Amino acid sequence: MYGGLEDTICAIATPKGEGGIGIVRLSGPRALVVASRAVRLRSGRPLSSISSHTLQLADLVNPASDKRKVSRVAHKRPPGSDLLDEALVVYMKAPRSFTAEDVVEIQSHGGTLVLKMVCKVCVESGARIAEPGEFTKRAFLNGRLDLSQAEAVLDTIRATSSIGLNMAQRHLRGDLAREVEQARTSLLTVLAHVEAGIDFVGEDISFLRRDELTRIVREACAVVQKLEATAQEGRILREGAHVVILGRPNVGKSSILNRLLREERAIVTAIPGTTRDVIEESIDLDGVTVRLVDTAGVRETDDIVEQEGIRRTRVAQDEADLLLVVVDRSVPLTSDDRKLLSVVKDRKHVVLLNKADLADEAESDAALVGHFSYSISAKTGWGVETVKSAIRGQLVSESFEAADGVAVTNVRHRDALRRAGESLGQALESVQWGAAGELVSIDVRAAADALGEITGAITTDEILGRIFSEFCIGK
Repeated sequence: MYGGLEDTICAIATPKGEGGIGIVRLSGPRALVVASRAVRLRSGRPLSSISSHTLQLADLVNPASDKRKVSRVAHKRPPGSDLLDEALVVYMKAPRSFTAEDVVEIQSHGGTLVLKMVCKVCVESGARIAEPGEFTKRAFLNGRLDLSQAEAVLDTIRATSSIGLNMAQRHLRGDLAREVEQARTSLLTVLAHVEAGIDFVGEDISFLRRDELTRIVREACAVVQKLEATAQEGRILREGAHVVILGRPNVGKSSILNRLLREERAIVTAIPGTTRDVIEESIDLDGVTVRLVDTAGVRETDDIVEQEGIRRTRVAQDEADLLLVVVDRSVPLTSDDRKLLSVVKDRKHVVLLNKADLADEAESDAALVGHFSYSISAKTGWGVETVKSAIRGQLVSESFEAADGVAVTNVRHRDALRRAGESLGQALESVQWGAAGELVSIDVRAAADALGEITGAITTDEILGRIFSEFCIGK
């Protein structure tokens, strides 16, 4: 997928389209030489002579005319006809740069044409266009970032909430890596003692006692379990939560969606079955991004289009992090209501008793016992703020937010922790049963390797390719 580190790479580092500023980034051993072809410093000095990490005013030029033979009419060309733009240029000498290589960034106006022409000059001068994520991959390969920090770069770019951004920044600072590496280091120490005991079994040498070995493995287990326990809520804060609104037709699902969004997003009529497809919109609940999904009411119907809407409702229901079950409080529960309440009882859900403005005070139905239920009026807005707090509270617990440690937000990390935990559990059993050192060693090494995958201490080209291919070109 990528060339070697001996290549000098370049790319437009700012988003596509017009903007006030556009940046072309170069990284590699010949970054200064390549950039010199397009950059003319206003000071008249050569680019190679400037100090690292200082901004220089420059003109960007198209040097193609340098290769032309001077013709008899060359002097008639208008002055500055090869001028592309003016720019600020900064050189960052290795290893004090994002990639830990020589880096040059050219900051011009954000016109698409000028940026493309600068890249074209750089390629003609010996650079190549960077692959997606190649700058960040080089930062990893050169030891500037570990793999969890490299992934946190993408999380920072994609963050949709303040909490998600804060978590990405903690990972970028290395908080997760430090905790993982501390556990991994203790396992490698155990592994060294266990394998030494295997090699010198006949010698009169004292290694780790069984109780000490048990203690260290248990401590590593505790770290892994603590991190793994944060994965579900961490993922929600990183990616946002999928909250699906369910209910039979005409109970006010679309009205509740509109009220939560504070806009008329879904069509609302008195005709049952108006909503025939899923409608998805996002809101921010105190730093938590929530993707609200309005669905078709579930009922028996011969309408082919409505049947397809109901099928999509069931798909959305299966994928949801939280279900909002809407019932009409102004009338007694129907058999369809009771059936839905029974279906969701083992899922994380909240029951919304809508049309509270039309309901008389009455005894609660037995079918609602054991469910978190809240009265609401989508028509007047009564109870909406309470419902928002309830939704957020179901997605992110107070104990999670109050915790001072790091949280796992990445599915890859969660899988590695799961495998590490399984291996540690097997190692602990082996130690307690007095199994041979070889068996203990296999499980401890598997756990250490699984933890190493999180930071990139243990990795493969396939994993790297999959991770960095998600980045945009220029990052």
